[in-house]
Amino acid sequence: MDRLLDQREDYYVSRRFSEPRWIPRREPVIHGDWSPHSPLTREQQDAFVHDGFLVLENLFRPDEIAVLESELSRLRGDPSELQAETIIAEPRSREIRSIFAVHNQNFLFKRLAMDQRLIDIARHILGDEVYIHQSRLNYKPGYVGKEFYWHSDFETWHVEDGMPAMRAISASILLSENVPENGPLMLMPGSHRHFVACVGETPEDHYRSSLRKQEYGVPDRESLARLFDRHGVATPTGSAGTVVLFDCNTMHGSNSNITPLPRSNAFFVYNAVSNALQAPFGAVAPRPEFVATRNQIRPLKSLSGPLRPQTGS
Repeated sequence: MDRLLDQREDYYVSRRFSEPRWIPRREPVIHGDWSPHSPLTREQQDAFVHDGFLVLENLFRPDEIAVLESELSRLRGDPSELQAETIIAEPRSREIRSIFAVHNQNFLFKRLAMDQRLIDIARHILGDEVYIHQSRLNYKPGYVGKEFYWHSDFETWHVEDGMPAMRAISASILLSENVPENGPLMLMPGSHRHFVACVGETPEDHYRSSLRKQEYGVPDRESLARLFDRHGVATPTGSAGTVVLFDCNTMHGSNSNITPLPRSNAFFVYNAVSNALQAPFGAVAPRPEFVATRNQIRPLKSLSGPLRPQTGS
């Protein structure tokens, strides 16, 4: 593996050294030029560049969310139509934590991933046609929903998937109300400007454990303390239908949910077609297709109109 990696330029080297390193970001945060016709206002674009995330309140209407919530509950109650490997349980229970590759297994969530309200923004930010690098439904049920530890998605996508550059964004569509008490997403504003290289060689088939609880590819405590002192933590909350967009390198995580209030979201990662995956930069073998799209690189069409209940696949 080392000989292969040494033959390629890797600006964001991680999990290869005994001490953490901070590497300045070299890609722009937004690749598209702003104009009055852009899908973001000037203020929204400036906020995304500065903070590495943006909250779009009530992007989807209550009737659309009702349709999505119904399908979310149906899949959780009867996941028999889903591929077994895409269903991830909580670390210490049989409760469903995530359903991966949901856009490839469910018509309604495929339609959501292709919604013009999301696609237009993704194309603008990334300055390219886009495809789904990863999709999933995240469940954080009351009392038992466990935390997602602090991490930069790009660190994992680069090291384990072979994503070359920081040219991807995540869209978290809130499917239930997020309040401070039920473990909402937490982000460090401005943390996207530096790549924090992590310590610890990637174990073989790391995804089998990391999707339940990530222990490699997470920053050391000293780096997290520095990030916290420099940037602080923002905790976006909002009603169902709100969308949180964040850069692939923004440090983020969430607490456990010990309240009776469940929290759930649909999560889509849009990657620029020009940023398609290569061989992993720090793993023996690439993660499977349901975690990281490698073989189905097709630009997404955007679909307009309201979300409606439908059947199909």
